[in-house]
Amino acid sequence: MAERKPVIAGNWKMFKTGSEAKSFLAELKGKISGVQGVEVVVAPPFTALAQAAEAIKGSAIGLAAQNLHWEEQGAFTGEIAPAMLKDVGCGYVIIGHSERRQFFGESDESVNRKVKAALKHGLIPIMCVGETLAEREGGKIKEVIERQVRKGLDGLGADANLILAYEPVWAIGTGKTASPEQAEEVHLMIRELLKQTPGPDFSSRTRILYGGSVKADNIKSLMAKPNIDGALVGGAALKADSFSGIIRFKD
Repeated sequence: MAERKPVIAGNWKMFKTGSEAKSFLAELKGKISGVQGVEVVVAPPFTALAQAAEAIKGSAIGLAAQNLHWEEQGAFTGEIAPAMLKDVGCGYVIIGHSERRQFFGESDESVNRKVKAALKHGLIPIMCVGETLAEREGGKIKEVIERQVRKGLDGLGADANLILAYEPVWAIGTGKTASPEQAEEVHLMIRELLKQTPGPDFSSRTRILYGGSVKADNIKSLMAKPNIDGALVGGAALKADSFSGIIRFKD
């Protein structure tokens, strides 16, 4: 089986100015120096990307954007193109976060277009999938996850380099966390789906992160599960103490 390096990614959402990003990252670097075998990624808002890129130079921390547009350039006021993200120093981009789907009308089709655009420009997409509470209680988890995964990855080859993130919508920012068992059940379902398409090799090497009220005190039990390869962290990624505690889950 392919060795999957754990990824701990911090999604800052609409928090932190450029100068706040700089001081946060200076503190974080100190707290995680010497950490081995974990891929660390931060996703500041667009306005803080340049200062964040400067602050992490020479460190192993990767930079992600929180969104992008699928077109190369054009009359799309307020949007950001993939090449602009590359230019500012991004290596990753979060795509299809539930907040984008819920508040900004993103669909499985637009997620797919964005994933393809990111890959074309050498960005690693962190593609999010997850069910709402109503869908979970209605017994639709498999149906929803299957649709989001299949449509999101439609047309991709088995060599595509991307990360998936399972984020149960009912656990984001609510303080509720899926139990490690609930999370593992869906991660395994996703892994099995990936075996069918794009294929077994893609399935065994693709990292699947868990997101939804991840904290330093529940990360160990989540990471103990065989199909959980890391975390997409929200609120706990905004403070250097709590985020470094998650990154150091092996300590």
